[in-house]
Amino acid sequence: MAHDTRRTADNLQLKKSLGQHFLHDENMCRKIVEQQVHTPGMRLLEVGPGGGAITKYLLEWKDIDYKAIEIDEEKVNFLHKTYPELQGKIIMKDILKADAPFEEVFSVIGNFPYNISSPILFKVLEWEPLVDEVIGMFQKEVALRVASGPGSKVYGILSVLMQAFFKVEYLLDVHENCFTPPPKVKSGVLRFTNLHNPWEINDKRRFIILVKAAFGQRRKTLRNALKSTLPAAAMSDPLMDKRAEQLAVADFVALYKNYCNEK
Repeated sequence: MAHDTRRTADNLQLKKSLGQHFLHDENMCRKIVEQQVHTPGMRLLEVGPGGGAITKYLLEWKDIDYKAIEIDEEKVNFLHKTYPELQGKIIMKDILKADAPFEEVFSVIGNFPYNISSPILFKVLEWEPLVDEVIGMFQKEVALRVASGPGSKVYGILSVLMQAFFKVEYLLDVHENCFTPPPKVKSGVLRFTNLHNPWEINDKRRFIILVKAAFGQRRKTLRNALKSTLPAAAMSDPLMDKRAEQLAVADFVALYKNYCNEK
């Protein structure tokens, strides 16, 4: 029988410093889990299980290798007590400092803490060769930004970086009343499907530096924004007359391949 997540989670202390809000709407919990591709034998990491809102549905999949990462000791103790089958499956660490939880390909799912959701995506980029799919809940504003395309005012660094390596899909809205306490913002769920480095970017660090620099002064043309990042020869490129938000992923890749001395 499913546990009453709302009742048990109410006994836990919310920590604002960790951006915690408990998802209590069971229909929404199920809907999020249903977005995850379930393959027998797959490896799955849940980020920030908290009060176990979606954990209990994931534990119904007896044919997968499941792990969770949770930094809050109180939540870890609660999860161990409530779901004894989690013994040995919870990594009590800060995800931003953690090593990849599996040595082989794995998927990621989670209601990501909003205060570190962008850094979590940079962690996914770090793990990208091993990550085949991510189902993540974000503040809606962040989700729309990451899924947006060129020309949009919200198109930015993570839009380009994530879309260079993953197919990004905005799946569904999550109303604030689905949470205890209700956050002051709406939420959205994204799916990231690994495209297996279609642009053949061999130095991810250099590509990230380029994209960050381009958007660092997004109101200026790239000629001004990138003059200290790219060589002088790049300044005559027609793309230099544009602003970062006008460039598609392919344009950023072209700048990277032509001027970042990829070897």
